[in-house]
Amino acid sequence: MENKFWVHESSYIGTKAVIGEGTKIWQFCNILNDSEIGKNCLIGQNVFIENGVKIGNNVKIKNNISLYSGVECEDDVFLGPSCVFTNVLNPRSFIERKHEFRKTLIKRGATIGANVTIVCGNTVGEYALIGAGSVITKDVPAYALMIGNPAKLKGYVCQCGEKLQKEENIFSCKRCGEKYMFNEEKLIKISNNKKFGGGTESN
Repeated sequence: MENKFWVHESSYIGTKAVIGEGTKIWQFCNILNDSEIGKNCLIGQNVFIENGVKIGNNVKIKNNISLYSGVECEDDVFLGPSCVFTNVLNPRSFIERKHEFRKTLIKRGATIGANVTIVCGNTVGEYALIGAGSVITKDVPAYALMIGNPAKLKGYVCQCGEKLQKEENIFSCKRCGEKYMFNEEKLIKISNNKKFGGGTESN
């Protein structure tokens, strides 16, 4: 049966890996068994995906990234070049700690910038944007703009990626017109821009 995804001849794909239709996997990648990659994903050069990793649909994984057991990316996630994931908090080469792997969840639509480090056990909220070179050491709220080492909250971003402007209790986007507000300490979308699926959303 012919594959419905494309793989460069230099890449290795485990026989039990699940890969969705329309996905493209470029040079020198290593996709291990029991990993799952959704539809219409783009896997850049020199990407390693370990057993148990789950990747949603329409995810872009740029060059030189390793995704270790315990990492999960929901739909529409962007992983910038050379970003780093871990799965053990206190690794030692001489101590086996596979039973201590911690889950890292990147929620729908989030962007992880180039050279970002995500410390394991944390969740990056929907449509959050992590600036290049930042280090994530705690959970990130939906739509948050995080920058620095350790990363700190520097505002909020729209689904389109533009920084939101606050006027009284409303956050608005000058680029696409989306509007947001806090509800029980969570930022939610209150406008109805059909470009992004319409309706309200929460994390």
